[in-house]
Amino acid sequence: MSKILVVAAHPDDEVLGMGGTIAKLTKAGNEVNVLIVTDGSSSQYRDSVGLQKIIENKKKETWACAQTLGVKNVFYGEQPDMKLDCTPHININKVIESLIDELGPDTVYTHFWGDVNVDHQNVYKSTLVAVRPVLGQVVKVLYCYRVPSSTEWTPCKVDTMYMPNVFVDITEEAELKYEAFSKYRTELRDYPHPRSIQHLKELDVARGLEVGQGLTETFVLLRKLC
Repeated sequence: MSKILVVAAHPDDEVLGMGGTIAKLTKAGNEVNVLIVTDGSSSQYRDSVGLQKIIENKKKETWACAQTLGVKNVFYGEQPDMKLDCTPHININKVIESLIDELGPDTVYTHFWGDVNVDHQNVYKSTLVAVRPVLGQVVKVLYCYRVPSSTEWTPCKVDTMYMPNVFVDITEEAELKYEAFSKYRTELRDYPHPRSIQHLKELDVARGLEVGQGLTETFVLLRKLC
């Protein structure tokens, strides 16, 4: 059994990027935990008098999603949403490092470095710090995942082009993924927005057709120690 940590900048990144893979991993008996680095709301709803309630409701949605996917625990870094570019790098590092020290995962999934969302970029950078390959590092496998409405919105340049090398068949888990995403009522959008269930279905079909298999999620494998 593997111990896996999924690092996400915002609530819903984890299910949009790899909800089917999370369900597949938990069904196989692996322990999956999720870290949401930011509060996911403090910038978007900064002028709301009910901001704290919005944040708490988002946590409830995250937990409902996690339960659907079989996630063991959800942890919150409580960093400011959409402000990780002006948050001290060491603060983000500490959130991720502390949880890795506590949980001891052998596998970590994080954001793709070329995402248009700057929070995603900074979570990726801090994850690299947290899993740096020093002697005694418990993390042996490191992946990046793709988030619709962020990864594909980056210009296709050499340094930001998403080029996956791992393709996970989620045909048996896809409906769980879509059910889990539906728990995020505050994040659901109408089709053809990328954060709509119909778009997720089409994306999973398209990724599978690219490699000759069923519904698929894609990843970039950055490091694997055997």
